Amino acid sequence: MADQNHIPETGHNHSHVHDESGHTHSHVHGGHHHVHSEEEKKAVINRLSRAVGHLEAVKRMVERDEDCSDVLIQLAAVRNAINNTGKLIMKNHISHCIVEAIEEDDMVSVEALNRAIDRFIK
Repeated sequence: MADQNHIPETGHNHSHVHDESGHTHSHVHGGHHHVHSEEEKKAVINRLSRAVGHLEAVKRMVERDEDCSDVLIQLAAVRNAINNTGKLIMKNHISHCIVEAIEEDDMVSVEALNRAIDRFIK
């Protein structure tokens, strides 16, 4: 399914290494070439894995007909875990990619972040 908020590439590509190991993983998002260190990626993946595991536990609570109040409390914990993961992604993105985009006058990436924040905090 196509993303309705996709921003076409501007042809502006660059890559930087963000960790001492020299390993990078990158993709193009908007007009900005996006690079993540292994450490940053691992932190996000670990948080997501914990949130998924917690959500599976909530699903089992519902299957076992556990108290609805307890289910709601656990769902709130899952939502909090997802929000914290989003904050981590946002901090990493601002610290690296947006700083770089501003230095290079890449307003497409800044505008894309603004739209993403609007959708994330709805």
